[in-house]
Amino acid sequence: MPSLKIDRRTRPGNSPEALNRKTASRGAYQPAHTTAIRRLRKTYTIRLWSVRHSRALEWVYGHFADAFLALHPFWKAVGYHRAEGPVTFIERRAKGLLFDCRMCGQCILSSTGMSCPMNCPKQLRNGPCGGVRANGNCEIEPDMPCVWVQAWSGSRAMRKGDAILDVQKPVDQSLRETSSWLRVTAQAAAKREEANPQ
Repeated sequence: MPSLKIDRRTRPGNSPEALNRKTASRGAYQPAHTTAIRRLRKTYTIRLWSVRHSRALEWVYGHFADAFLALHPFWKAVGYHRAEGPVTFIERRAKGLLFDCRMCGQCILSSTGMSCPMNCPKQLRNGPCGGVRANGNCEIEPDMPCVWVQAWSGSRAMRKGDAILDVQKPVDQSLRETSSWLRVTAQAAAKREEANPQ
């Protein structure tokens, strides 16, 4: 009588769906960006450093924005759409290192004490939720300082720190992964041209 060989992959309990259910039941699922290991990495340390040095970074950002605006004729000649790729590449790495930037395309770091609100697990853009712990940590990630507590601390050191009180618009998801540097520059150039038509 021929022996029956059963492929282990086709056994009832070994289908991909069954394995996924087993993995989930064991608690192997871990949401992205929420592990203590990630928060202890250098990027998180630098993010907190950026908040502590918000005044200096505000000065650097102001001069950088002026330089970018001075380059408006160049961006216009090349085409903002052509410059988008290389500028976004640089912006993602520079802001990712300093602020753990999520490239929302609507950067408000200069209004939030150099603490990126997109690092909030709830991605709140207008202040903390009602669940901030007594020690100033996040209710979702108890060992992480609340992004908005850090934002308030950073804004108090900045010359234009009261900008944190401005109400921000909801995130426009269509701008995600685009350059806020170029967008802000184009808007500033348009305002300048309206003010001085000649």
